[in-house]
Amino acid sequence: MTDSLASIPDISVVVPVHNESGAAVPLAREIAEAFAGRSYEMIFVNDASKDSTLVELQAAMAELPTLRVLSHATNAGQSRAVRTGVLAARAPIVVTLDGDGQNPPADAPRLADALIAAPASVALVGGVRAKRQDSNAKRQASIWANRIRKKLLSDDADDTGCGLKAFRRDVFLRLPYFDHIHRYLPALTIREGYENRYLDVDHRHRETGQSKYTNWGRLRASFSDLLGVMWLKSRSRRPGAISEF
Repeated sequence: MTDSLASIPDISVVVPVHNESGAAVPLAREIAEAFAGRSYEMIFVNDASKDSTLVELQAAMAELPTLRVLSHATNAGQSRAVRTGVLAARAPIVVTLDGDGQNPPADAPRLADALIAAPASVALVGGVRAKRQDSNAKRQASIWANRIRKKLLSDDADDTGCGLKAFRRDVFLRLPYFDHIHRYLPALTIREGYENRYLDVDHRHRETGQSKYTNWGRLRASFSDLLGVMWLKSRSRRPGAISEF
């Protein structure tokens, strides 16, 4: 471990990547620029990419001393990659960004600072894509999915699909893990007794690669996941204040 990683950082930036050759390293450079002068680390989790993503990230470690690279032997999906990064993270505050570069890293410190300044009752600050740069079909599908989820889960989130989030590591690790959990973090943090806050963030066109999801794929996964989260909420009981004697 390099000297720059010898002390515990204030913020860990976790980025899941799968087949993001040509995009991952420029994104890492943007993160380094956004957090320059701050106490941070960035953890890129390669989810068994079949292209040169891992090789490019490994080469960039000499240039970017705060970069850590983890790699899955088997493709396990975005949620598992995020969890792998959070488990490896050393900071109490974690910021996540999508590996496709559509979340501008310049917004990331603002979310982290909002969470640091918030009371302990706030566990998550989520980004809301104010001007989403996706196809009309994708935007419309997302709008309806968010409306249905928000109605059924009462999770107070208008855009759970935004990969840019800041959350408390210890709270995240208390949540029940399942595939696609990254879309249900607001509902699950509320279930655990915490609050969420939201800030508008920018959104960019994808410059390289292609989306890992289709609208139908999202719909199939979201239906079963939604039922599961509704069940989890129905089985939750809070103890109120806890006293030790």
